[in-house]
Amino acid sequence: MPNELQPFVSVILPVRNEGSFIREVLLSLVEQDYPCERLEIWVADGLSTDDTVDQVLQIAGERSCPPIYLIENPKRSMPAGFNLALQKAKGDVIIVAGGHAKFAPNYVSRCIELLEKTGADCVGGPIETIGKTAVARAIALAQSSWFGVGGAAFRMKTVKPGFVDTVAFGAYRRSVFDKIGVLDEELIRNQDDEFNFRLVQSGGKIWLDPSIHSVYYSRSSVKSLWKQYFNYGMYKVRVIQKRNAIPARRHLAPGIFVLICLGGIAMYLLSHRKIWLMPVATYTLANSFATLYVGRHQKRLLPYLPIIFATLHFAYGLGFLYGLWKWRSLFDIKLPKKV
Repeated sequence: MPNELQPFVSVILPVRNEGSFIREVLLSLVEQDYPCERLEIWVADGLSTDDTVDQVLQIAGERSCPPIYLIENPKRSMPAGFNLALQKAKGDVIIVAGGHAKFAPNYVSRCIELLEKTGADCVGGPIETIGKTAVARAIALAQSSWFGVGGAAFRMKTVKPGFVDTVAFGAYRRSVFDKIGVLDEELIRNQDDEFNFRLVQSGGKIWLDPSIHSVYYSRSSVKSLWKQYFNYGMYKVRVIQKRNAIPARRHLAPGIFVLICLGGIAMYLLSHRKIWLMPVATYTLANSFATLYVGRHQKRLLPYLPIIFATLHFAYGLGFLYGLWKWRSLFDIKLPKKV
């Protein structure tokens, strides 16, 4: 297809304090094999206090095609930055990028090909999670395992092409935003999950394909991972409330698990009957087996994995329970239904 007939693509990159990663992600975007005259990149900076803006301006000055536009996002959050850039973007196709990511040279071209081939409203691929330190690599390993994240398709390396409920770094037809609106700025986390769920509920289709490849850099400490997953769990409650449905049953599992464990510990403290510790013992055993299996090829990471698995599960579960309490008054009288 002649270049002038190719869809115009806008890549939107909301960031804040991504000085450690911004150069890699931007270079991966400007070096796409898609015609650069049919591509633009919008960086929405959330008042960074590091050198993120300086690096963006440097790369923008070095590369004129595709153009890189920098705008200020005074609200700082990811959805606010995305929505600001979307108002200015000219693309027929909108790609949501992330500051902790890096994209294969054919990422944009494969997205465009598969949008046309599948007729989907959004396409994306599984992400390869990696880390720069031993702890970060262990976190990446856990996040790429079924035991760690409950089988989320876009995090699995062995995923097959097909329609799914959500993707990371999706490429959307511009008409999707005209039809269902923009990102929900109340959602500091899970805004992409809510948007994708909204799309599916409206009859839209999301296609996941392993030929669309990106890399995601995991958090580098257990503390930052805990904060990330606590917020994931907490804001998942608002997604359920806003959509009046449950995206997938796996989202409920950590909250139920934490509730059972805490209930068992409480009953043991009251009765001193060890049978009440069975849920904790069962989880400890499952965690141990998962650690040995997932870390079997990277034995140096084995000591980190039990703590990281527990962090993923307990942080998300406690966050979900806190969200239920925090936003208890916002539940519709109808019970959420599985879609």
